[in-house]
Amino acid sequence: MLTIYGVYRSRASRVYWMAEELGLEFRSVPVLQARRLADPLAAEAPLNTQSSDFAAVNPMAQIPSIKDGEFVMHESLAINLYLARKHGGPLSGQTVEEDGLLTMWTVWAAAQVEPETVKIVLTYDNGLENSDEGKQVIAVACRALRRPFAALESHLAGRQWIVGDRFTVADLNIAEVLRYAQSEAALFDAHPNVKGWIEHCQSRAGYKAMQASRAREPIEV
Repeated sequence: MLTIYGVYRSRASRVYWMAEELGLEFRSVPVLQARRLADPLAAEAPLNTQSSDFAAVNPMAQIPSIKDGEFVMHESLAINLYLARKHGGPLSGQTVEEDGLLTMWTVWAAAQVEPETVKIVLTYDNGLENSDEGKQVIAVACRALRRPFAALESHLAGRQWIVGDRFTVADLNIAEVLRYAQSEAALFDAHPNVKGWIEHCQSRAGYKAMQASRAREPIEV
């Protein structure tokens, strides 16, 4: 059975969504981010990224990780590419060329987009969005996102999905990276193709199931 290590309020959400899309049976092992705990190494601390038990799974002390049988893997976006390739179906590449494009767009999201969207979501997570410092961080990140948003806007002109004529792992991976910036409505309003596409992605049953589980998780530890 597939085991997913990580809470839904983390990058593990991408893997949980992927498992829902593929209809996979899985076991969830909640692993908190150590930064959410006053003393992550305390004897009574819940399982977290600094716990020795989790270090045995991922020595990089980051979530998510998976264990698929005896196979262990880290990095959320790469995990989703692996799951798509293993289980096949419409979410995976149907040709070598499609496989290449799924990888290309996923790497694009990780390299060109996520460094900026993470700045936005962490500003909100830390309650700084209305501070002068927080507003500046968000404004700079939004400016940096204009070029990749424009590129995606152009790519989506006349097409519904990122690769091929169907929802794939590329759509899922990119939608999850862009979700971190959805607080910035003006950015999406300025790119209507991107806005419509991400709304379509998030209307899927798999996404809604993931978000329902996420909503049940406590925000505070």
